[in-house]
Amino acid sequence: MPPDVTQPSQTPPESVPAAAAPVPVPSPAAATAPSARPARETSRLHRLLTVGGTILGLFLLYEVVTYFVAFTDDAYVRSDLVAVAPQVTGQIIEVHVVDNQDVKIGDKLYTIDPEPFQLVVNQWKAQIDRAAAQLKVAQEELALAQAALQVSTSAHTYAVQEQSRFSDLAKREFAPIAELDRANDELRRSQAEMKISTVAIAKAETDIGAHQAALELAKAQLASAQWNLDRTVVHAPNNGAITNLTIRMGDMATTGVPNVGIVDSDAWRIMANYKQYYIRDLKVGDTAWVWLDSAPWRFHKGRITGIARGFSRNPGIDKLLPYVAPTTDWIRLQRRIPVTIVLEDLPPGFKLYMGADARTVIFP
Repeated sequence: MPPDVTQPSQTPPESVPAAAAPVPVPSPAAATAPSARPARETSRLHRLLTVGGTILGLFLLYEVVTYFVAFTDDAYVRSDLVAVAPQVTGQIIEVHVVDNQDVKIGDKLYTIDPEPFQLVVNQWKAQIDRAAAQLKVAQEELALAQAALQVSTSAHTYAVQEQSRFSDLAKREFAPIAELDRANDELRRSQAEMKISTVAIAKAETDIGAHQAALELAKAQLASAQWNLDRTVVHAPNNGAITNLTIRMGDMATTGVPNVGIVDSDAWRIMANYKQYYIRDLKVGDTAWVWLDSAPWRFHKGRITGIARGFSRNPGIDKLLPYVAPTTDWIRLQRRIPVTIVLEDLPPGFKLYMGADARTVIFP
């Protein structure tokens, strides 16, 4: 047998002394929980203050900027559109211009058939000749009647003398009664001839007045007819450019109905609709800077020439007060007031386009 090996003594489990109980160690989360809450509240307050300060700063910046800078992109180029209408009615036989053509004052636009108007002119010229001839005849009749009155007056004077002489002689029986009767008859005849001459003079004077009036009427009618004839050629009333020309040879031109539009080249201006907020510091004569979308990347110097003193709050047609819509893309905006700006020192040949967009900056 192998020698006895001493086996290590084994202590019964119940005899082994119990190990010391572990001391609970606080977790990191539990350790930081009381201090994390104040930190989060501090961070939140910091963010709120930052956002509020930013908003307040932006608001103050906006107020400062808008106090010194008045800007609007609600602006456009404007001029006067002259609606040319004929002053007589007739068929157009010739058009002298084309669409978008530049014209000067007095340039021919189109011609209306002059023949009917020329016929009227010829008619009244004939009426003038007729009235003048009738007037001449009446004047000659007046001269004859006046001469006849002189003759009858002289004969009447002689007849009065003869009648007086023969009446005296007949009373003294130095002349026959027949001679007295003849003298009386001559006296009555001279009186009748004087009356006839007087009536003839009055008639001739009346005829002269009537023919003179007819002559003046014919002259007036001729002037009117000539005026109409001269208006068969329609001229440009202002400098500008033809726009949207639609008339053609053969069209009927009607009195008072516009058929040619001319954009006035001497009335260019910028209409800038500024919010009420800006108007308080704007004055007529202030300098403005204009950006034109039709000629970008450059500011043009302008000057305020007018600030509207009223505007309509209701849309309508043919309003005497301007109306500016207070909404854009369904958002109601502050009411805006039109400000008129005239560009200065534009280079020769620079083209503006009526209705084109613009942006304006004013430093009040």
